[in-house]
Amino acid sequence: MGLLSDPVRRRALARLVLRLNAPLCVLSYVAGIAWFLALAFPPLTQRTYMSENAMGSTMVEEQFAAGDRARSLARDFTAHRRKSGALPVAWLERTMRSVGLEVYTQSFSRKLPFPDETHERYMVSGINVYGILRAPRAASTESLVLTVPCGPDSTNSQAVGLMLALAAHFRGQIYWAKDIIFLVTEHDLLGTEAWLEAYHDVNVTGMQSSPLQGRAGAIQAAVALELSSDVVTSLDVVVEGLNGQLPNLDLLNLFQTFCQKGGLLCTLQGKLQPQDWTSIDGPLQSVQTLLLMVLQQASGRPHGAHGLFLRYRVEALTLRGINSFRQYKYDLVAVGKALEGMFRKLNHLLERLHQSFFFYLLPALSRFVSIGLYMPAAGFLLLVLGLKISSASTLHEAGVGPEEAGKTPGSSPPHPPTQGVGLASLVAPLLVSQAMGLALYVLPVLGQHVATQHFPVAEAEAVVLTLLAIYAAGLALPHNTHRVVSTQAPDKGWMALKLVALIYLALQLACITLTNFSLGFLLAASMVPAAAVTKPSGPRPLYTALLVLTSPAATLLGSLFLWRELQEAPLSLAEGWQLFLAALAQGVLEHHTYGSLLFPLLALGLYPCWLLFWNVLFWK
Repeated sequence: MGLLSDPVRRRALARLVLRLNAPLCVLSYVAGIAWFLALAFPPLTQRTYMSENAMGSTMVEEQFAAGDRARSLARDFTAHRRKSGALPVAWLERTMRSVGLEVYTQSFSRKLPFPDETHERYMVSGINVYGILRAPRAASTESLVLTVPCGPDSTNSQAVGLMLALAAHFRGQIYWAKDIIFLVTEHDLLGTEAWLEAYHDVNVTGMQSSPLQGRAGAIQAAVALELSSDVVTSLDVVVEGLNGQLPNLDLLNLFQTFCQKGGLLCTLQGKLQPQDWTSIDGPLQSVQTLLLMVLQQASGRPHGAHGLFLRYRVEALTLRGINSFRQYKYDLVAVGKALEGMFRKLNHLLERLHQSFFFYLLPALSRFVSIGLYMPAAGFLLLVLGLKISSASTLHEAGVGPEEAGKTPGSSPPHPPTQGVGLASLVAPLLVSQAMGLALYVLPVLGQHVATQHFPVAEAEAVVLTLLAIYAAGLALPHNTHRVVSTQAPDKGWMALKLVALIYLALQLACITLTNFSLGFLLAASMVPAAAVTKPSGPRPLYTALLVLTSPAATLLGSLFLWRELQEAPLSLAEGWQLFLAALAQGVLEHHTYGSLLFPLLALGLYPCWLLFWNVLFWK
């Protein structure tokens, strides 16, 4: 405290930070990247453990043995679906009633903001079917959900057959203390969102749906099941939800525990667990798994039907059956026993899952990194912005430029303040930058019909091309704003603008990192170096290339290439560009359809902030 309260010592500390600003920034950035990579190594990663006492033991006897019935129901479902060309609602109702469930249906419709070319849909309408198994030992105050999403092009018949076979098996048991809902949704996530909104009596996405005729208790947990074959070699667990939300870690631990008990091979991000942590191969494989999770969480997309449950404070995950060329093969009985064990343990819960972590990273299925260990990685990157803000503020108050500060000895008195720059001189670049971000957010969807009338493009193509046009138009921003900025103190003008831009970027990245660490870390790792070095003097072509390569769009493009490289399916330049255009369309569509926040964050926040640094670079 004495160091900060003493004016002389405080000025000495400020001069020291100013003199060593560049080395400290480089050291802090390198420390942040190194800390993040070290998260995959055993000193920082911990073994997972069960925190909830009610689920601490797997001493339940799984009795499910209806694998033949599950396969038969799956074949019937496939035949009726092929015959009707849609979800066989009547067959599902009849089959659910035959096993003793209360059966209800829900119709829904949704007009998308523009056609979804990936799934070839625009005006979407469908019917959800769900059956409720009432708990014989308690009132209908709490419930669990087993859901199977069915899309127009998905092959999830085996999951429907297994779900119905499990419902018949559960119906014969008397130990259930919670209602169990067996849900089959049409049109994948759209049907899931319609059912969840109706169940919780809210409407957050503009979905048109009929009210639910039957309800159970408050949903405590949910499992989404996706099976493409009646024989699986492994079960892949998906945890990333909407806007980077994650389920309670105990739910993941429960899945892993019953996979180990039944001898099932379970994977994370499609990768097996490292077997040898003593050599370098194990940590290197965990680095790949960690990067894949960070990229998927940063996208903000719901990577399964479970991702929409998390919005409603329902702990959920998705299980995907994978049938590859591995020598280990498991039938539906093994998968059904794992699900039976999970639901029996969830049936013991006396309260919502809350004792384990909600913020974590997974370098492997059996290891995790808690929030207290991964946050310093982002903190080191944000420290670079803090050092630059301190340096820019000191120079701005002293009235000297960076070049003059470098030539000024530490013991010399500060220069007399020059003529200040009023805040009015910064209004123009701030307003124009934010206006460009608002145009990027609003115009692509609103102007799609105008674009299709004047150009031979479809609506989805018009949205993407409008996005790219507005984004590129921001490059002309400096030529539009530098003429209206006061030129009485040019050095202090761009320094003041950069100080505002640094503060703006630091605040945004700090807030994003607190809610979605993966997104905040990726953006900080890409944008912080360019933000720190950008200035109108020096090697401008180098600064221009660095600023363009670290822009939000370039970060998205680079992330796509990295994601496919880690999946061992590298992209060519043409394929990467097509995937980039598809990702732009899906990002806008998922924002308007499910409420994903990545698109507005980039359009209304980070893109205008990046334009401020672009304006600093071309300051005249």
